[in-house]
Amino acid sequence: MAHPAAEANEQSIFGSLSPSEFYARHSVSHSSEYITNPRGLKLFTQWWTPLPPTKIIATLAVIHGYTGQSSCFVQLTAVHLTKAGFATCAIDHQGHGLSDGLPAHIPDVNPVVDDCVSFFDSFRDRYAPSLPSFLYGESLGGAIALLITLRRGSSRPWDGIVLNGAMCGVNAKFKPPWPLEQLLFKVAPLVPTWQVVPTRGSIPEVSFREEWKRRLVMTMWRSGRPRAGTALELLRVCKELQGRFEEVDVAFLIVHGAEDVVCDPASVEDLHRRAASKDKTLRIYPGMWHQLVGEPEENVNLVFGEVAEWLRTRAQRATADGGDDVGDRGP
Repeated sequence: MAHPAAEANEQSIFGSLSPSEFYARHSVSHSSEYITNPRGLKLFTQWWTPLPPTKIIATLAVIHGYTGQSSCFVQLTAVHLTKAGFATCAIDHQGHGLSDGLPAHIPDVNPVVDDCVSFFDSFRDRYAPSLPSFLYGESLGGAIALLITLRRGSSRPWDGIVLNGAMCGVNAKFKPPWPLEQLLFKVAPLVPTWQVVPTRGSIPEVSFREEWKRRLVMTMWRSGRPRAGTALELLRVCKELQGRFEEVDVAFLIVHGAEDVVCDPASVEDLHRRAASKDKTLRIYPGMWHQLVGEPEENVNLVFGEVAEWLRTRAQRATADGGDDVGDRGP
């Protein structure tokens, strides 16, 4: 099953089609709504479900990364996995995409995790409460997926997670050069929203290997340089996760580009080695960059074919263990 990214062009992720034509072509339905979080911010949410004869086998919550949004390439991955039988949902984090908030500013990741847990649980309850459920996170979204599973008792358990280019450690090739990284700890508490953090290239420039995909992402990009408070928080999140790798006991699949200069491949290798999970798979792809959907078509189909197969297998396994009749379930 080919990934829909092959149909995008420099002007639109839907290529020459309108959104409704695109969804019809791929036999999925699409809906969206705004929700208001406890901080008074309106957050954009959307979801996709397969049309008959495809039947829903599980739910899937998609979590985009820092400076990303649920309506860009991650939406095409959502459609790809929806076609495989997953009722799929996504949310734009505060300051991202169509949600309220200072652009790309996350001074504290914990309220963002709260937003995800609240929306994802409501989606599971609404669409398929008795079916298996999974998380899929890209970059910072991978870190958020891990944090969600580490919250004991705050949400129903998840049957597995996919970590795509997960932010478990920032690559030294992307961090601010010394001594500016050290100055960040002094500047951030004083001017947390100041866009002064000098990274080694913008995130799209060093993430998407195919140039036309990079140009398309830049037309939808809300961000400039990372804000001081956000950069400090991202470093803190990495440190927290690295101290808790042994606590990770959920089934997981890691897919990561070996040439990722944003999120350090060595950090996910460490996660795979230390995690308590009995079902854990690590795939490091030689030559690939941070955004695996930004690779040439052959690589994209390889990676996301493996992702879809891993999810289908775990959904079927979870259903067999639970004794549910998947075929009769639906929204």
